[in-house]
Amino acid sequence: MVPTIDIRPATTTDAAVLIPLVGQYWRYEAIEGFDPSRVASLLERVLSDAKLGHAWLALVNDAPAGYLLAVYVFSLEHQGLTAEIDELFVLQQYRGLGLGKRMLATAEETFRSGGCTNVSLQIGRDNAAARAFYRGRGYFDRTGFELVGKAL
Repeated sequence: MVPTIDIRPATTTDAAVLIPLVGQYWRYEAIEGFDPSRVASLLERVLSDAKLGHAWLALVNDAPAGYLLAVYVFSLEHQGLTAEIDELFVLQQYRGLGLGKRMLATAEETFRSGGCTNVSLQIGRDNAAARAFYRGRGYFDRTGFELVGKAL
């Protein structure tokens, strides 16, 4: 049986569906500090203000299977509005169905039509599968740059 696949924009009403997916992604990437109520608040904020970002939900036979969350940044270097893919995750049992490819293509089209000049993302140093996935879709390493951060 061929599964029914749907990639659709996420809305504030999807926060409750997204929270468990976010929790699984954070565990997968060993991101500390997952607090469902805090994540819910942040998701509702970004999903209610298109100037902050967008999210997409992947469904397989109407079951939540993955998501992509992107945020926007204005950049002089990139001469305008840029998108950063903050999180892209597909549940293990749904990998190989093309959900990541479809969500990424949908997001990139939204970025283009919204006037974004660039899209970027972070990949875990040891996540070779993600690196291959993105390179296969035209993403490249920014030679000479390294991500640094500071909690405020």
